[in-house]
Amino acid sequence: MAQISAKDVKELRDKTGAGMMDCKKALKESGGDSEKAIEWLRQKGMASASKKEGRVAAEGLVGSYIHTGGRVGVLIEVNCETDFVARREEFQDLVRNIAMQVAACPNVEYVRVEDIPAEIAEKEKSIEMGREDLAGKPENIREKIVEGRIGKRLKELALLEQPYIRDTNITVDELVKQMVAQLGENIRVRRFVRFVLGEGIEKEESDFAAEVAAQANVGKN
Repeated sequence: MAQISAKDVKELRDKTGAGMMDCKKALKESGGDSEKAIEWLRQKGMASASKKEGRVAAEGLVGSYIHTGGRVGVLIEVNCETDFVARREEFQDLVRNIAMQVAACPNVEYVRVEDIPAEIAEKEKSIEMGREDLAGKPENIREKIVEGRIGKRLKELALLEQPYIRDTNITVDELVKQMVAQLGENIRVRRFVRFVLGEGIEKEESDFAAEVAAQANVGKN
């Protein structure tokens, strides 16, 4: 595999305006070939998306998805820059599809990794540091292993990091960037809430064996 230097990543970023991590991934996918990496970014819709990230997105839609059977429902807010784009079918489809993604990912609690409170990361770190498989390893090795595990765990909690359910070759973040490139406006997933029927309600636990025994005793009397 070709070695990807920070200089290569910066040069590609300067040419395309894509994010640093996207540029690094593009170079890896393209074997270090800058021109192929540019093509890869354009195909993924990332070459111009980051240039629009700083623009205010205050329009958009609050969308919903109710899963078959009515046991899971999702409300989600996705923002764009203008009401014109918010009314476009492509944008409305995007909102519906991301709402469906939330319904399909019960472990997802936040939009992006940066939204996860620091105390969550600290809690995960304390759990991982105490795992038996790390016992006896040097401190620096333990730290690196734990850092990797925490990074993976936090991504599992973030919506934008999930493989898109309709095309698992891309993440939800990449899906949004493709739509940014297509519609020409900044698009941001702002917030969501998931409703699960009966969640939080204490249900009476019936002891089937005890019920049978009780009925048997009633029959003897």
